[in-house]
Amino acid sequence: MGRKTVPRLMSVEELAHYLGLKRQTIYNWLHQGKISGIKIGKVWRFNRKEILRWLKEQRNKNNP
Repeated sequence: MGRKTVPRLMSVEELAHYLGLKRQTIYNWLHQGKISGIKIGKVWRFNRKEILRWLKEQRNKNNP
């Protein structure tokens, strides 16, 4: 039986640090619909694989 992996969830702080941005930029992008997240209680979390996929898409848009 295969083992399912749980996706790595990043906090706003972790994502901002990873991207070299301010936390407010992450919140802005989230509310503008540029990135998607999961709200657990009062805290936003981001799936690492989805963020990496989004970054790749952004790179492809900017480098046709």
